[in-house]
Amino acid sequence: MRKYILLVSIFCLSAAAFAQEYVSQRPPVDKRNFVSHAVEAKIEQTVGLLKNKKLAWMFANCLPNTLDTTVYPDGEGDTFVYTGDIQAMWLRDSGAQVWTYLRFINEDEGLRRMIAGVILRQFRCIISDPYANAFYKESDKVGKWSSDDTEMRPGVHERKWEIDSHCYPIRLAYEYWKISGDTSIFSEEWLRSIQKTIETFREQQRKNGVGSYTFMRNTTRAFDTLSNGGKGSPVNPVGLIVSSFRPSDDATVFQFLIPSNFFAVTSLRKAAEILEKVNNRPDIADECTRLAKEVEEALHSYATYNHPQFGTIYSFEVDGFGNRLLMDDANVPSLLAMPYLGDVSLNDSIYQNTRKFVWSSSNPYFFKGDAAEGIGGPHVGYDMVWPMSIIMRAFTSNNDDEIKWCVETLLNTDAGTGFMHESFNADNPQNYTRSWFAWVNGLFGELILKIIDDGKLYLLNSIE
Repeated sequence: MRKYILLVSIFCLSAAAFAQEYVSQRPPVDKRNFVSHAVEAKIEQTVGLLKNKKLAWMFANCLPNTLDTTVYPDGEGDTFVYTGDIQAMWLRDSGAQVWTYLRFINEDEGLRRMIAGVILRQFRCIISDPYANAFYKESDKVGKWSSDDTEMRPGVHERKWEIDSHCYPIRLAYEYWKISGDTSIFSEEWLRSIQKTIETFREQQRKNGVGSYTFMRNTTRAFDTLSNGGKGSPVNPVGLIVSSFRPSDDATVFQFLIPSNFFAVTSLRKAAEILEKVNNRPDIADECTRLAKEVEEALHSYATYNHPQFGTIYSFEVDGFGNRLLMDDANVPSLLAMPYLGDVSLNDSIYQNTRKFVWSSSNPYFFKGDAAEGIGGPHVGYDMVWPMSIIMRAFTSNNDDEIKWCVETLLNTDAGTGFMHESFNADNPQNYTRSWFAWVNGLFGELILKIIDDGKLYLLNSIE
């Protein structure tokens, strides 16, 4: 009897320790910004499938993080989305943050309306300032970057010109339409927004001079401002589109950012399909199609480089004069992530060569340490690996061992928080940046769902 009681006591203590270790990191239900019954059901179902308790815990924390903490519906047709610990809405981040939930919109009408509100808010942001990357909830708010030397307006958090700020809203709206069949979002605001996109892309091909956009900031960070009086480094107008800043919000060295130009091509073609089938505007659709073709042809001529070790690869940035930057940055769009966004085929031989290059010591922003390896960028600096790069490696892999390594690495580098981070030190994951970064949390949840959808639950359940 004593032995039985002792065993029960040990079991109870172990269970209590286990329960304490994996306590949910989500806010209480009444403190969550938005609750979706469809998302909650998927979390419950998925947790029940996963044998690794830490993986189940992290999935349950991460998948709903945007809904729990960053979504602010403001009446019909308007939803504001914080990026996390910065109380502003990035067009890129917000489009990526709610992307994971599109699969549930036909099961949850409230969720569908909330995401429609995000899309409509994005259109209005682009109309208000097509060169801004991040906005405030309040249209009259003046923020910390109001002293930047550019045409700053109230309601704008930051005005860094990034191609992907226009591409992510199109990607989100297109997929929303394809899944839901709802065309109500493609009203006058959509037409004004896409016309702003076309005008801005055309201006930033710089065929008629530099254009209206310049940007300078009084800063000690070289990548936070543009050279040459805010115009950036010169480009040869070959048909590519200038992106003065990268998705990391760091300035480009050579302003034709190749992954973002690929993203522009696919986004313009999606916009053309919407304009043809929904709006009956073949005139604007033709503008999108012609611009996409022009950029695509320029990519064929200028984007590749014959690397002595890896063969033909995609450059990260070029200037049209023959100069190029060979590297990759963790933020998406990136060279690594192009198949994830649907911009190139996973089987594209040039992409496969590029993938080997970016995940190697030949990429100056590839870091390898005692704890992990992965891609970072100048935004945080030396030796800081971004979980986003590890997630993208898994998304662009068909190799079970590689995918399993990625998931295991993500599990082992959360610093015990149950969440992803912006970056962590390759030797010491306890040294990390941004404890609340909703985009990458959602990507982690999306990755786990994809692995299961691909019939590879066995892979996840083989993780000890």
